[in-house]
Order: sequence, then structure tokens, then C-alpha cells
Amino acid sequence: MTGKVLEFLGETKLELGPAGPRKGQWRTGRDEDGILWLVLDKQDSSANTISQDVLRELDEHVAGAEADLPKALVIRSAKPAGFAAGADITSFDALSDDGADELLKQGHDVLDRIEALKCTTICVVHGAALGAGFELALACDLRIATPGASFGFPEVQLGLHPGLGGTFRLPALIDPLEAMTMMLTGKTAHTDRAKSLGIADKVVEERHIAAAVRAAADGKVDAHEQGLKARALGFEQARSLVARQMRSKTEKQAPEEHYPAPYALIDLWEEYGDDRREMQKGEIHSFASLLKTDTSRNLRRVFFLRQNLKDAGRGEDGIEHVHVIGAGAMGAEIAAMAAIRGKRVTLGDVQTDPLGKTIKQAAKICKDKHLSGIETRDALDRLMPDPKGYGIASADLVIEAATEKPDTKEKIYAGLKGRMKKVAILASNTSSLSVDALAGASPETARFAGLHFFNPVSRIDLVEVVRGEGTSDETADRLAAFCGSIGKLPALVTDYPGFVVNRALTPYLMEAMALMNEGVSKEVIDTAAIRFGMPMGPVTLADQVGLDIGLHVAESLRDNLEKPMAEITDDLRQKVEAGDLGKKTGKGFYDWSDGTPHPDADLSEAPKDLTDRLILPMLDACVEVLRRGVAESEDQVDGAMIFATGWAPFRGGPMHYAHTRGPKDIVARLRELQEKHGDRFAPDEGWDSLG
Repeated sequence: MTGKVLEFLGETKLELGPAGPRKGQWRTGRDEDGILWLVLDKQDSSANTISQDVLRELDEHVAGAEADLPKALVIRSAKPAGFAAGADITSFDALSDDGADELLKQGHDVLDRIEALKCTTICVVHGAALGAGFELALACDLRIATPGASFGFPEVQLGLHPGLGGTFRLPALIDPLEAMTMMLTGKTAHTDRAKSLGIADKVVEERHIAAAVRAAADGKVDAHEQGLKARALGFEQARSLVARQMRSKTEKQAPEEHYPAPYALIDLWEEYGDDRREMQKGEIHSFASLLKTDTSRNLRRVFFLRQNLKDAGRGEDGIEHVHVIGAGAMGAEIAAMAAIRGKRVTLGDVQTDPLGKTIKQAAKICKDKHLSGIETRDALDRLMPDPKGYGIASADLVIEAATEKPDTKEKIYAGLKGRMKKVAILASNTSSLSVDALAGASPETARFAGLHFFNPVSRIDLVEVVRGEGTSDETADRLAAFCGSIGKLPALVTDYPGFVVNRALTPYLMEAMALMNEGVSKEVIDTAAIRFGMPMGPVTLADQVGLDIGLHVAESLRDNLEKPMAEITDDLRQKVEAGDLGKKTGKGFYDWSDGTPHPDADLSEAPKDLTDRLILPMLDACVEVLRRGVAESEDQVDGAMIFATGWAPFRGGPMHYAHTRGPKDIVARLRELQEKHGDRFAPDEGWDSLG
């Protein structure tokens, strides 16, 4: 097969067959075997999304194939980033009107025409095929994947379910229970898993794509066939039984009151799982209805909050070599993530045992992130234990991740003077100490800042880039770009006790301690927070963070804030003194021997002001950091709290929730709580500017 190959920056070469120059959103061409190649190459974008323009032009190409039938039709992407990242979410607001059903139906018609073509249709997938991109792949007869390909339906994270045929095509292709699980959880099926499920019919290296396409066109690739379970679930009675189990399990993770989309999907499958035509009608109507819900609007807002933070991390960081000081839990994961993302990393510690553990931890993170054997090998090769600190002299960035003691950090900084490159940056991973106070001991104030990662670093994307008074713009920008280069979301903030996230989160945790001190059970407290929408309750979260860390941050804020918080309880101090620090020691307020606690208490006897006592101090702290200019904007605060703490995403973030509930109502409620419980509930003066 003769064809064209696109090479990107000397990296992956993508076999595009005879596809010519881009016209509109697609490249097209037929080879000498009569195979038609349709290659998606969205204009002015590094990644493909499935927009109305993409579908309209695809419909025209399919019409051409119907008129002059090729031997086979191949759909693939010209973008090195992957196949397609899903639908164009910017268009969803326009869909949230009475014309949504008709626009969705037009999209369905295009995919139905692909499915009905009288020739073999093949989708070649490299990278991610998500959402509408996955649905486009499902409309084809066969899917050929390259190593590293993945498939998923993340719509549930937007308060939706698949809307272009995924609800009936995926359950018709693979085990229906596996299909429903993918749609209900938003989890991705990576290459091996996709092959074992039957999503990918063949997995080949990129250099073998042309041969695999030719084999598929000649009928030498067998499509996946379902098993007995699928046929059994064709009976309504069997589906109803399974649907009840699905609802029960889903309720524990995502209550219907807050997240209606999973339940709408289960209802569709239960009622129409044996009737494709009705399932299709139901999917279109259900998707259009969900678009109008507050949950979907707020979760789509969260998507754009992520994009805004990601944009802050774009640019060149000039950082190739990172030296991390401290191989504890934080330093080890910081080093691992930097190495995984292509940085050369040296890691130093006063003890050698943690260095060995770091390599094992890095290997585990690679596995969790579905890196291939070669990718894991390369990442581990870039991560070098360096107990003598030889890497300091050549590092572009030195990250100090030592214990939260000023004298320890200052001693480390003194040892760096004269050893670092003149243009190198020194950053502290401090979570509570003043960056300005630490800067005085650093080798160069202009090239010193805070770089506050959250535990576990490998799973929490947010990083606070903390500017001190002397931090240069160049340093802040380079650190933000560094965060972006290792897949993190930078929030550029100024120095202030607790910065943004811990300033808002600590009063929440301390109020939970005060409530326990008053006799309210930890299960009741955590249940109230979970029902508000938090991913876990404050007592569980305190255990997970580490009670010693929580105590240290609380003491730091107590000593440095003008406004009081709830008093640090004797119970908290006693647990820390006894070494019962939470998850990391197996016991804190909860016993963690059986895994993460999942309290579900009866709230009928709970204090009436319980939820407001927990949540409103967080909102007040957010208003305070905005008034003082610690954070740049309300959107930044909302993004930081959601992506660092999991703050009730369906509510759109704490500031968005404050506007929805009404600032005047919140101020009045805070004053009531102040009257009853003390000045820690006094509303910040910044509320006046919110209306």
C-alpha cells in the first residue's frame, strides 16, 4: 500500500494512507486497493473534538462513499495527541435549548449511515478515543488500536451520559455489565483491557497499521462476538434485577439528588435494553434533558475551570533537570511524577532507605498510570538516587520537600549557597510556612518560591505556585510552566497563611474536631459533609491527610491569622502524641485496617446547623483570600478547591455556590452562627463586594 506518513517532531509517525491536504476538518483519499481514508485533523487545534462541523463534513464524505462504494473505509486521526477527546463542550450551552433533540438526531444519523455502509468500516485509534470520539469508533465494524490507545465515556463527569449512540452500541458490542460500568463510572479501558473486553479487535504497532487495515479490508480480522450473559440480559426481568443492584451501588458513590445522569442511564438500559430503536430515541431525549440540569451546567463549568488552570501552565519552563531534597511521601512522588513526564531527576535524602523505596513507589505509579514496559523503564532510568547531592550543581530546579520545620529548611538552604547554577530556581513544598520568611535564607530571593503539591502527588493535579514578595515574574512563570509540563494544574497565589487551599480547608477540619468535642459522632459529621457533596467527610479527610500534618497546619494558621478558628482539641493532640496519625499508621479517629471508612449515619438527631458550621467557614475563607489578593479570581479559587480537595464539583465550586445561594443569605447565617458559637463565624468584610 502506498501512502502518506506524517511525522511530528521526530516522534510517532502516523500512517495516513493516501489522505491528502486538509480540507475543512478532514484529510481524505483512496489508495490503489480501493480503500477510502478519512483522517480527522481539526483546524486550529492540537487535539480533535467532535463538533457540528466535523459531523457535517463527515456526513458529506459518507454520502460520497455511498455513491462510489470503496472496498473499505478507514477513519483515523492526524493528531499526535490521540484520536478524539470527545465532543466540543463549548457548544453544549447552545444545545441546552429546545433544539437539542434535533441537533442530536442529526449526529445520530451520520453515525447510523457509517454503520449501514455496505463495505467494511475500520477505525484506527492511537491515544485516547473519548466520549463522542469513542462513539464514532463504535459506529465502525472494526477497531484497530496501537499500544497506548484507550477508550472511555467520561460524560458522567459532565453530568451526562453518552449521547451519540454509546448507550446502545457499547452494550451491543461487549459484555453489557462491563459496558454499563464504563459509562456509569467514566473509567477508561486502556489497550490491553480494551482488547480483552472486545472493544479493540486488533492491537498492532503503528508501523503495522497499513498491513492491519489491508487484512481487515480482506475480511481477515474477526469482529468481537458477545457471550451468553448478553443474551440473558436481553430479558427485561434479568435487566431489572441487575438495574436495582446498579442503583444501590451508584447511590453510595453518587446520590441521585446530586448526580441524576447515572440513574437516567440505568433507567434507559432497564426499559429499552432489548430495543435499539427505542433506546436511541430515549438516549437523545435523556441527553437533551440532562443538559439543562444545574448539575450538568456546574460540572461543565468545572471542565472549563480545569482548562483555565491548564492554560496557566502553558509555556516553556527551561527545566530539564530537577533535584528533589527529601525522599519522604511527598518528595518521592514529586520526583516520580517529574521523571514520568520526561524530566531528568536526582533525589537526595539524609537516609538511604527512603531512596530505595522511592524507586519501588515510582514503579507502582507507572503501573497505575498504565505506562508500557518501555515507558516505565525510561521513567525509572531518569530517576536517580543521589544521597550526596551531586545533582544540585546541574539542576535547573531544586525542590525542597523536607519536614515542616523552619530551622531544617534554612539549614538546607544554607548548604545550597554556592552549589546551585546561577539561573536555577529553588522551590519549597511547604504547606504552611511563610514563603517570605523562608526566602531570607534562600540563595537568591528572586529565584525562590513555594511549590505546594498535595498528597498524593500522583493523583491530585493541583499545585499552588506561591509567590513571595521578592519572587520574580520569570520565576513564577517558569514554575507554572513546569507544573504544566508534568501534567499538573498550577494556581499562582501570593504568600499568606495556608495560601488558598489550606486557608479554606483547615477551618472545616477544625470545626469537625469541635463538633466531636461537643459530642457529635464522627460518623454523623462525615455523613453530613458527604450528603452536601464532599467526596469524603472532614474527619476521614483529616485521617487521610495525617493528623500530625493537620495539627501543624492548624497551629501555624492559629498563630498567623487575625481571625480565630475552632480551638485545637485535646483529642487531636493526644492522638498525635500517641502516634495514631490516621491512614498512614492504620489508626486515627477511624480504624483504617479495613480500608477507607464509608460512614452513612442517620442525621435525624444531628444539630440543625451542622452542615453550615462545616461549609460556611470555607466560603468565608475563600472570600478572605480574594479580598486580600492571595488568589487571582473567583474561578481560580473554585478550581483550586475542586482539584485539590474534591469540593462538591456538582455545585460548581465554593464561590459559585456562594453566588447561587446568595451572599446576603450566607452573611446572615454567619452572623447567626457567630452569635451562637463565637467570632470564628464573623463574616469577612469581603462579602460586601459580592452583593
